[in-house]
Amino acid sequence: MAGTSSPEAVKKLLENMQGDLRALSLECRKKFPPVKEAAESGIIKVKTIAARNTDVLSALKENSSEVVQPFLMGCGTKEPKITQLCLAAIQRLMSHEVVSEVAAGNVINMLWQLMENSLEELKLLQTVLVLLTTNTVVHDEALSKAIVLCFRLHFTKDNITNNTAAATVRQVVTVVFERVVAEDEHYKDIIEQPIGIQGNSNRRSVSTLKPCAKDAYMLFQDLCQLVNADAPYWLVGMTEMTRTFGLELLESVLNDFPQVFLQHQEFSFLLKERVCPLVIKLFSPNIKFRQGSSTSSSPAPVEKPYFPICMRLLRVVSVLIKQFYSLLVTECEIFLSLLVKFLDADKPQWLRAVAVESIHRLCVQPQLLRSFCQSYDMKQHSTKVFRDIVNALGSFIQSLFLVPNTGNASAATSQTGGSVPGGTASAQTNPGMLGMSGSVTVLPAFEYRGTWIPILSVSTQGSAKATYLEMLDKVEPPTIPEGYAMSVAFHSLLDLVRGITNMIEEELGQVETESQVTTADTQSSPTQSSDLQDFNSASDQTDKETVSRAVWEEMVNACWCGLLAALSLLLDASTDEAATENILKAELTMAALCGKLGLVTSRDAFITAICKGSLPPHYALTVLNTTTTALSGKSYSIQGQNVQMISPSSESHQQVVAVGQPLALQPQGTVMLTSKNIQCMRTLLSLAHCHGAVLGTSWQLVLATLQHLVWILGLKPGVGGALKPGRAVEGPSTVLTTAVMTDLPVISNILSRLFESSQYLDDVSLHHLINALCSLSLEAMDMAYGNNKEPSLFAVAKLLETGLVNMHRIEILWRPLTGHLLEVCQHPNSRMREWGAEALTSLIKAGLTFNHDPSLSQNQRLQLLLLNPLKELSNINHPDIRLKQLECVLQILQSQGDSLGPGWPLVLGVMGAIRSDQGESLIRTAFQCLQLVVTDFLPTMPCSCLQIVVDVAGSFGLHNQELNISLTSIGLLWNISDYFFQRGEIIEKDLNKEEALLQKQAEEKGIALNRPFHPAPPFDCLWLCLYAKLGELCVDPRPAVRKSAGQTLFSTIGAHGTLLQHSTWHTVIWKVLFHLLDRVRESSTTADKEKIESGGGNILIHHSRDTAEKQWAETWVLTLAGVARIFNTRRYLLQSLGDFSQAWDVLLDHIQSAALSKNNEVSLAALKSFQEILQIVSPVRETEKPDTPPAINMPVPVLIGTVTATGLGRSFMRTDSIGERIGRYNVAEPPVITDEIEDLNLWWAAWNSWFRIGSESTKPPVSCDKMTFIPSQPFLTALIQIFPALYQHIKTGFSMDDLQKLGVILHGAVSVPISSDASPFILPSYTEAVLTSLQEAVLTALDVLQKAICVGSESMQIMYPAIFDQLLAFVEFSCKPPQYGQLETKHIANAKYNQAEWVALNYVPFAERSLEVVVDLYQKTACHKAVVNERVLQNIIKTLRMPLSLKYACPSESTWKLAVSSLLKVLSIGLPVARQHASSGKFDSMWPELANTFENFLFTKSSPPDNLSIQEFQRNESIDVEVVQLISTEILPYANFIPKEFVGQIMTMLNKGSIHSQSSSFTEAEIDIRMREEFSKMCFETLLQFSFSNKVTTPQEGYISRMALSVLLKRSQDVLYRYIEDERLSGKCPLPRQQVTEIIFVLKAVSTLIDSLKKTQPENVDANTWAQVIALYPTLVECITCSSSEVCSALKEALVPFKDFMHPPASKVQNGES
Repeated sequence: MAGTSSPEAVKKLLENMQGDLRALSLECRKKFPPVKEAAESGIIKVKTIAARNTDVLSALKENSSEVVQPFLMGCGTKEPKITQLCLAAIQRLMSHEVVSEVAAGNVINMLWQLMENSLEELKLLQTVLVLLTTNTVVHDEALSKAIVLCFRLHFTKDNITNNTAAATVRQVVTVVFERVVAEDEHYKDIIEQPIGIQGNSNRRSVSTLKPCAKDAYMLFQDLCQLVNADAPYWLVGMTEMTRTFGLELLESVLNDFPQVFLQHQEFSFLLKERVCPLVIKLFSPNIKFRQGSSTSSSPAPVEKPYFPICMRLLRVVSVLIKQFYSLLVTECEIFLSLLVKFLDADKPQWLRAVAVESIHRLCVQPQLLRSFCQSYDMKQHSTKVFRDIVNALGSFIQSLFLVPNTGNASAATSQTGGSVPGGTASAQTNPGMLGMSGSVTVLPAFEYRGTWIPILSVSTQGSAKATYLEMLDKVEPPTIPEGYAMSVAFHSLLDLVRGITNMIEEELGQVETESQVTTADTQSSPTQSSDLQDFNSASDQTDKETVSRAVWEEMVNACWCGLLAALSLLLDASTDEAATENILKAELTMAALCGKLGLVTSRDAFITAICKGSLPPHYALTVLNTTTTALSGKSYSIQGQNVQMISPSSESHQQVVAVGQPLALQPQGTVMLTSKNIQCMRTLLSLAHCHGAVLGTSWQLVLATLQHLVWILGLKPGVGGALKPGRAVEGPSTVLTTAVMTDLPVISNILSRLFESSQYLDDVSLHHLINALCSLSLEAMDMAYGNNKEPSLFAVAKLLETGLVNMHRIEILWRPLTGHLLEVCQHPNSRMREWGAEALTSLIKAGLTFNHDPSLSQNQRLQLLLLNPLKELSNINHPDIRLKQLECVLQILQSQGDSLGPGWPLVLGVMGAIRSDQGESLIRTAFQCLQLVVTDFLPTMPCSCLQIVVDVAGSFGLHNQELNISLTSIGLLWNISDYFFQRGEIIEKDLNKEEALLQKQAEEKGIALNRPFHPAPPFDCLWLCLYAKLGELCVDPRPAVRKSAGQTLFSTIGAHGTLLQHSTWHTVIWKVLFHLLDRVRESSTTADKEKIESGGGNILIHHSRDTAEKQWAETWVLTLAGVARIFNTRRYLLQSLGDFSQAWDVLLDHIQSAALSKNNEVSLAALKSFQEILQIVSPVRETEKPDTPPAINMPVPVLIGTVTATGLGRSFMRTDSIGERIGRYNVAEPPVITDEIEDLNLWWAAWNSWFRIGSESTKPPVSCDKMTFIPSQPFLTALIQIFPALYQHIKTGFSMDDLQKLGVILHGAVSVPISSDASPFILPSYTEAVLTSLQEAVLTALDVLQKAICVGSESMQIMYPAIFDQLLAFVEFSCKPPQYGQLETKHIANAKYNQAEWVALNYVPFAERSLEVVVDLYQKTACHKAVVNERVLQNIIKTLRMPLSLKYACPSESTWKLAVSSLLKVLSIGLPVARQHASSGKFDSMWPELANTFENFLFTKSSPPDNLSIQEFQRNESIDVEVVQLISTEILPYANFIPKEFVGQIMTMLNKGSIHSQSSSFTEAEIDIRMREEFSKMCFETLLQFSFSNKVTTPQEGYISRMALSVLLKRSQDVLYRYIEDERLSGKCPLPRQQVTEIIFVLKAVSTLIDSLKKTQPENVDANTWAQVIALYPTLVECITCSSSEVCSALKEALVPFKDFMHPPASKVQNGES
């Protein structure tokens, strides 16, 4: 009030008042003098008051009656101008609160008069309002009069007045009640004695009320009277009233001032006694009404009251229920029932619409709903109001779909701008489409069986904003747009669900936090509380909670059926994503709520609904059908109405986003998923994800549905069980739109997260989940039986996922989980069991890698528990499962191998459980595991497991599926042996410890310790087990395995044998090695000779391995070689064992039988082994040790000696450094020397074996057929090569006899032919002169002998001739190859065509080399007594005669040339020896032999080949010349020491040579270079040289010379004559070349002859000779005419010497005398 009471304001007020009064007096001056006077006196009055009082306002108030009087009088004039001025002045006074009660009364009376005269109505209303609002001076009757005045003005003819009056009335009514509130506020601190009110029905008993409250009470009571069309008690003077206005006023009071009614019992009484009956009464026409009839029961003249009243009544009811429910329980029950009735289908549309709006208002008030539930539904005989409301909404929604909307089409035309854009008619013809500027938008709508209802946005979530309840201005019932009622009902449902669930969950949460606090207090550690606690179990929970729990349960039980029915229908009909989302959200929250409250049926029902929504319509899924039949069988009765569960409509107008296969035994066609299905699926996922803990048994439903969806969408499980989009395997493949493709990863992600969140479930919920998955999986398994279609792997994949995330408490679910997965692994459907195995192995791996607390190493029980299913898998025979099992083992080894500890036997057992018949890949994988174990994990496992490892590795060797594996497993055994060797000390210690333990246990039980190879110490037994395994593998049916095992066995024994105790060696030799040799020999000799076609598949087998026999041969070879090597390297060790010579004999026996086996390979190898054992160096004393590697020279006996002496255990050699070992040996005493005699015996045993092998194998066969076995070249070579080594040991006792034996073998060996198919490999091409290795070996053997003889004693040197004989026999092979029995051989040149089975060798190189050896040897030994005595030279010449006489006919040209040169060399040494021994006669028989040899060579019968070149011929001629030279230098000069006949033969030969070239019979063609000019010349010269020498001893010689000369000269004469003839005839033509050559030769011979004659003593020349020479002269002169320059120059040379014959003629007598 500060504004009006400030001095300025007061001053202004006074001025204004005075002004007003002056204005009034002015106006009334003429017409109304009394008024003028009053006004003037008023001015004075005001001035007086102002002057006298300090508090001007209160003074004014006291005198207000007088102050106001002039104005009242002014109003009385009824002059508009004056009236207005007065009213304004009065208002000014009022607004300054300077009007007293009396004055106010006067004012009101004056206003009443004006009203009755209908003057200044608006100003009146204004004045009343100002009067009542500014202060509280107006009471009781005055107040009532003022209110009536307003009401009266409301019903004037003027619209503006009416409306203003209405507003004023409303404001006045509000003011009245506000005063009550203020009054209460004012008195609230003063506690008064309550006065007991009797239940008095007297409406006026308001004595207890304070003044303001009393006014309000009277006013309210009269409002009720008026609405009820009764006379008012207090508002006297009312003339008319409308119900609508009355109801509006009632509603506003009830709505705005509930506290007044709640605080004052009198008011409450009014509510109960007046308002409720009134409302019920007014409702009655609506209740009775059926569409079409219309009644009006109001006395007042109102047009159609129907809609306005009903609508207002509903508003009142809403307020009553909302504000005064607690007071009016019974009445509300009636109201609510009425509301429900108004929703009936036979009520008018608008009524249903406003009813539904009213219900919506209730639905947004969960606490109110809760009260309904408590007050009605939970009372025994009460109506189930809450349930009815929900069901009514449901029925209402159903009815909208089922009853086609007829009334609206006609109403559409009279629409007054309803809320649907565009006409309804258009909307009906084209549902959901609104033509909007060319584009088409789809309206959100529900559509069900052809009924299309648009969804309008009616209100925001959680608030009930009504449309028709607010239409207070409408008198006609409005046209309700299509879909409006549905939309409101839909929102009501959503708000209802939202409200209830929020409320209950909030309260639940509070209860839980309280209970948690209490439990946390009672227990020392706070329990893990799950979302759903077992409430009843907590003892200290209050009753309050139990009560509220009962209410929650009742609320849910009451509403769930109706909700579910309605929501399911809406879900089915919804075509709008947002609407669908809301429906699903509602269903989800309900399901979760039911779950939390433990209401299983309702929870399952909601979940089922969501599940059905996720799947295509009519999808056959038994889990869902069984649950829904239970529901759909019931129809819930609502006061005689039925709510059916409407079955889903199939004609969905949803966009299809995926087409897939249904998951059924016999899928019929495809099913389609719409976007709505996917939406439902996401809801389902979110339900499971967020509320998994309360799902309990309904996990089955959820998971089954998800499984089917996942199947239809074609999601396939991937690593770790997560589902990834994949293609369907069979049938029409899944079709997915891009829309859903982008969703799939999200869905798959949520799916995974859903199971990840299982880690937060409590143990019970987790078990529910696992059980559900297991039973789902069992169903899938049943479906997958008997067909190999793609099964559903959803359950298995999810079991895996769940297991993986719950590793921290794996023990509680391990058994059910793995138990089930093991069953899955046995399933006949491959895909199914593959996933079972995948899941199981993944879990095992994860379990082992998980960081458990305590860790697995401390918790061995858990470790074995985790590994156990892995072992169980071994009982399943499906190879794919076993493969997974093994892959798992492999991965476990790779990640956990170091920490398996007690799990090793289990893991090794899995590998060992693989059988041969289980397929390659299995064995391969198992083997990979074993490899890993052997390479990486031997050191980490207990030593007792090593034996298992050996067994497992051995068993892989024996698997006959995959050769490579067998081979590699042998490699592993080698690695294992290596490991034993390196860690020997540690292993031995461990094993001994364990042995002691076992021994103790065995003694306690009183049984013997049963262990293979028992008496040996445990570590040796481990070795022997290893050797035994390898031994078994050495006789495996497969050759490659045998080979590899053999190599490994011998390498192991060789490398690690040093670790064995001395005594154990005995076992190794006799039980392992000889036993093996016997088995191999037996298998080899009995092996099949049938050809093996191919080695499996298309592998070609080499011909050397194409029979079993040949393959066994290889094994025999290996074994024998290995044993021999061990004998060689460990001889010292073995010799000290005591039965060495027996062992040696056994070994030699094996070697012999192998060498004589009819198999080249075996026999050859036997010899190699023989060679090996012969290379053993005889033990020698330290001082004279040779430089062989010490490893061989000083093996272990030393060690044994020292060790046994010192009595230590055995020392281990951890290092492989030979130096250290030797150091260790050398410390000890000098080595034990074996008896030399015994040693010799061993060697002679070896020689005997060798001789037996040699003589057997080189003996020619008696008969020869195809099967004859002929030893191979390499075999023979090796056999012969053994001899030199063996000879070194036995040379001291080697006799002539032995040499004979050797000779037989050598000769036999060289004679053996070669099989034609081997010849290209052994023989060089024919042109190359190369020795075969056999031939070289033979020569080497002889060489060794010869060298030994050379340094040997005299007695040995008698062996020379024998050696020469042997060699010369070989030389003869050059011309006469040896025969081998009756065997036919072909010459090598023809062998190319394989006509011959056997090919004789090219012996030429061999013979030639032998010849060279002979020459060398002879050069060394020519003078040796034995050589001279045995006529070695003669034998050499005799042997050489053969190739020399053959000359060009020799098989090889080189032969005779070599023979010549050799002859020359031998003679150059031998002839002097022969001359020396001439007298002894030891060489007599040699000379004729030599003469014949010369003769046969120089004048050979074989003609040279036609293709011989001139150069060649000349070279050959020079050889002949050399021979003649030898004769002239070495023989003829010593004619005295040489037999005469021999010299004569030589002369004859020379003579023949000098003329031989010009036999008289030559033809043209022959006169060519083949006349050996040089040779002839040489012979000639030699002849001449010896003919004209002075030393003619016998006349015979001279004769020979003379005869030779005359023949020569005669021949020359002839040649010259003929030449001249021809020259003449030929004219200009040159003569043939040969004739020219011949003439030149003759001319040269003549000149030579004359020269020779001149050199000779004249007395030695016969006169006839001279005559013949001179007679040539004329003939020579004749030749001068020749044209050839060459002939001319030769002629010149021939003519020149004749000058010496130019003498003057002498007397004849002289001549004659002489």
